[in-house]
Amino acid sequence: MRNFDLAPLYRATVGFDQIADMMDRVLSADINQPTYPPYNIEKTADDSYRISIAVAGFSADDLSVEVRDGALIVSARKTEDDGQRTYLHRGIATRAFERKFQLADHVRVSGANHADGMLHIDLVREVPEALKPRRIEIAKGDAVEKDVVDAQAVN
Repeated sequence: MRNFDLAPLYRATVGFDQIADMMDRVLSADINQPTYPPYNIEKTADDSYRISIAVAGFSADDLSVEVRDGALIVSARKTEDDGQRTYLHRGIATRAFERKFQLADHVRVSGANHADGMLHIDLVREVPEALKPRRIEIAKGDAVEKDVVDAQAVN
């Protein structure tokens, strides 16, 4: 894997810190990233997303979902069963985990649901009105002069 030095980007730009930090995180990530628990990210509508995480063996009380510093953090810690069970084969992993998902600007968590061994987290992108595109009415030359004349007549 190649190592990229992003120092020139930091020296030559102002206000792009978030993008540079995100690129730095992605490029420095190891190939051996944990794959537990498996998850899906799906787009359910134009501005809606769903993260589905397989959490077999965990109850809703064992799971934690929180948003901190622009990241969605999902973690789980299984309470021990005090050795009351003797397993002949233990194929369902219930080890503790923490998954982080970096959220884009204006994306918020709208809800979470735990059912059938799956944790579903719904996300919505809500762009503020000030950032949405808007159409500007173009006035004709006559309309501008008429407004000036009307304003002088009032004063």
